[in-house]
Amino acid sequence: MEAEQAPLVPRVRLGTQGLEVSKLGFGCMGLTSGTYNSPLDDEAGIAVIKHAFRRGVTFFDTADVYGPHTNETLLGKALKQLPREQVQVATKCGAFGLRWDDESGVLSLSVCGKPEYVRACCEASLHRLGIDCIDLYYQHRIDTTIPIEDTVSECLTENIGFVGGVAHISELKKLVEEGKVKYIGLSEASPDTIRRAHAVHPITAVQMEWSIWARDIEPEIVPLCRELGIAIVPYSPIGRGFFGGRGVTQQVPAESILHIHPRFEAENLEKNKQIYFRMEELANKHQCSPAQLALAWVLIQGDDVVPIPGTTKIKNLDANIDALKVKLTDEDLKEISSQIREEEVAGGRQYTSFAHATWNDPVSDRAPASPCRAAAAMSPLNVPPVLP
Repeated sequence: MEAEQAPLVPRVRLGTQGLEVSKLGFGCMGLTSGTYNSPLDDEAGIAVIKHAFRRGVTFFDTADVYGPHTNETLLGKALKQLPREQVQVATKCGAFGLRWDDESGVLSLSVCGKPEYVRACCEASLHRLGIDCIDLYYQHRIDTTIPIEDTVSECLTENIGFVGGVAHISELKKLVEEGKVKYIGLSEASPDTIRRAHAVHPITAVQMEWSIWARDIEPEIVPLCRELGIAIVPYSPIGRGFFGGRGVTQQVPAESILHIHPRFEAENLEKNKQIYFRMEELANKHQCSPAQLALAWVLIQGDDVVPIPGTTKIKNLDANIDALKVKLTDEDLKEISSQIREEEVAGGRQYTSFAHATWNDPVSDRAPASPCRAAAAMSPLNVPPVLP
């Protein structure tokens, strides 16, 4: 049994700044958030993380907003049982106030990049993780409601923060210089934001949604990242579990927020089931599961692509790692793309109420003068996270 589960995850360089990680990472969010399934207790969550490490996964992704804070705390407990020098920890700041409103049925998220907020978040994350330095620190979401030219001016005069511009990255650069962060990343950032940020300090990785049914980053962001030497870390590479059968062969749990995700809403989900069945036929041809084929499709997009699927089940974790065994030719990729077409997917890729926090959200003429103050007004969590 041990021989069967020997590590098979190769090592790759993430970006061009020197960070080396496992080709397949692990997204820790679901272990504590209960976003898709019931959260695990500490013992079970730590067991999943340790099993991933034994199988060769060394790149673990978390964020302060997951929980909030409990996800970083869980990973910190697991790190105490692992050799720190062999693990790469990625966490994020800048998104907060994730909450569900029962009356309106709206899931809301606030965004803030004030330099002092970023610093306080970093200090708190280091404490919860129980480490001295974060390997990769992302700006979790970028406020896209203000034109970048206005925002850069506002950041420089009012010290508001980073929205595609200079002030926030400058603060992250200081954290690197102080040895609290090794490498910097961005998540859900537009091409313009990526280019401007990279000009201030090298960006190691950009974390974006990328899967066989979410391909909107391919025309602009993927080529730009390759031009600048920035790696891509796809989140939700299995379509938020859809290609694992969620909503098709298995029920979406009643407590899951997926019920309000456009692609999982009743009418859209019924249409999208046909996409799953086509994927299932393709997977049978490759003697793997639809989830493994979806993950293999992402993995083969390049050596600079490191997906971070998450799961609460060790059997699914093993299956994800075994997706590395699925070999796809150029002809296979063409066939998959011809059968699974994004334009045929019913529903948008992101929660409707999160549109303001996605990279390609149209600029709104309702933008407030200060994104950070607006974020504070939207959420009771309007102060930096405090140490537990």
